[in-house]
Amino acid sequence: MIRIASVILPDKVCLVRRLLSPGISQMNVISQRGTHKKSKSFAMNIFRGKVEPAQVFPFPNVLKQEQKETLQMLLDPCAKFFEEQNNAAKNDEMEKIDDKTLQGLRDMGAFGLQVPTEFGGLGLTNTQYARLVEIVGAHDLGIGIALGAHQSIGFKGILLYGDKKQKEKYLPSLASGEKMAAFCLTEPSSGSDANSIRSRAVLSPDGKHFILNGSKIWISNGGTADVLTVFAQTPIKDPKTGETKDQVTAFVVERGFGGVTNGKPEKKMGIKASNTAELYFDNVKIPIENVLGEVGKGFKVSMNILNNGRFGMAAALSGTMRNLIRKAVEHAHQRVQFGKTIDTYGTIQEKLARMAMKHYVTESMAYMISANMDSGATDFQIEAAISKIHGSEAAWYVCDETIQILGGMGFMKEAGIERVLRDLRIFRIFEGTNDILRLFVALTGIQVSRGRSTEW
Repeated sequence: MIRIASVILPDKVCLVRRLLSPGISQMNVISQRGTHKKSKSFAMNIFRGKVEPAQVFPFPNVLKQEQKETLQMLLDPCAKFFEEQNNAAKNDEMEKIDDKTLQGLRDMGAFGLQVPTEFGGLGLTNTQYARLVEIVGAHDLGIGIALGAHQSIGFKGILLYGDKKQKEKYLPSLASGEKMAAFCLTEPSSGSDANSIRSRAVLSPDGKHFILNGSKIWISNGGTADVLTVFAQTPIKDPKTGETKDQVTAFVVERGFGGVTNGKPEKKMGIKASNTAELYFDNVKIPIENVLGEVGKGFKVSMNILNNGRFGMAAALSGTMRNLIRKAVEHAHQRVQFGKTIDTYGTIQEKLARMAMKHYVTESMAYMISANMDSGATDFQIEAAISKIHGSEAAWYVCDETIQILGGMGFMKEAGIERVLRDLRIFRIFEGTNDILRLFVALTGIQVSRGRSTEW
């Protein structure tokens, strides 16, 4: 979701165009040397050949005793709910979340985990959020996507950029689960290259509304959301040159504004319980007070939303891996072949060891990033991208090896692992493809090593 300009290197010009990852956005790739502020990011400083230990040694522990106690009070009810009330297989078969499950999630406050208590949410920190998301990821990734699309990116822009009136108006009903939210960026002609979106919002003659027209595709919660964070091109006049150019602006759009419709739920390979649909905007009148951030600064809004929420993906996948490893170990303890349980064979032991290693790294990254965010760190975009790349690929590996250890049983629907494998495939694609995020990590690091700004 970003377009990266030319990267100037000493001997040659490396032109990398229209790369996009929910993470860099119109980065000032050719800014002057010496403008980059000193960063405490461990990953950024790797590119400078320096060890910056502040955010990793010792491993950050940011929760106060009261926060730990609050988290502990939430963990058992959350785990019990997913173990005893939610039926992931049923959700997958119905291709929707069961109504009783939805109500149960509302009753637990699951739709407003990080919404401040003054607006009706639980007011959790990033670290507390990550721990609960880990439980969700262990049991039902379809629900995980529905909840994440709602709060991790859906109304995250209101939390990050919303003014007081916007927060007071929208957050209470979103936190209670009375209304659902969605993040609307992708279009038929715009995937990784988010700068090429064609949806347009033009200021009305009376200056009181923006008139939105266009469409979005593959929107999680697209058919169920009432409050939409929508990105559209808006004509912006340069006060110096008088020239008018299109720039992306972020808006909070209500389905109730009129002119907002959606297509049928998409038929998907996995995460079937989550609703995914196309959205259409036909002369939607958006009050000017519903601009999110500043007019023409929508790229920054979108990229920061995605950067801010990406750590949650690693946390959820850590939970997925933990549950898969448990199933693999239980089977290996019980399955007898050639007169011995298969956990005594080296080939099985090596598989389990590698699975545990990948899980350990993913979980460590998730909580390191969340703790740094809770400590006020602002340079965590590389770490967040790395955690998404590694976590999504590690979870796929762990799931594949779990099926291998279970053998024929793992291939059967009854075991429930084939559903997890189908669910996992999307994680290497959405919220920034792993291919683009790798380029994002490299290009951002190059900028840092050259002493150039990584601001957008």
